[in-house]
Amino acid sequence: MRTRVIYGGLALVVGALVLLVIQKEQLLQHGTPLLLELAPVDPRSLMQGDYMVLNYAISQEVRPGWDNPAEDGRLVLRRDEAGVGRFVGVETPGLALGPGELWLNFKVRGSRVRLGAESFFFQEGHADHYARAKYGELRVAADGTSVLVGLRDAERQPLGPPASLD
Repeated sequence: MRTRVIYGGLALVVGALVLLVIQKEQLLQHGTPLLLELAPVDPRSLMQGDYMVLNYAISQEVRPGWDNPAEDGRLVLRRDEAGVGRFVGVETPGLALGPGELWLNFKVRGSRVRLGAESFFFQEGHADHYARAKYGELRVAADGTSVLVGLRDAERQPLGPPASLD
């Protein structure tokens, strides 16, 4: 009996992990591409080892005049002609999206609005290459779920790994 419980629990955990992976893969394949401008921060304070802490400019637009910063919810964004998300408002009951608008889930932790993808990891030694990042590239599902897929420079060109470490 104990063996069945152990194997049953293991099967549930593995099944849940497989489901999460499938959901993220579906989001990568079918999610709406969205660029979010990164807030200006001294690159020396962003780099810590082999990752970059991301701070989105749109997070700072949400806070001023916000009545209830303790709740999580969804932002309403509108993509411009370059695919960059612009803040429209915070979801309110009964609000429907307008043309060209989409949801983006957020969480409030402390006094900070978090959009989910707050760190970008890269190979050690490539920090200078990624310090040029001006946009975070996300894929967003219809319900506001998002996943970070990369960083882009000021011309909105993808920042992949550098060709060499000269």
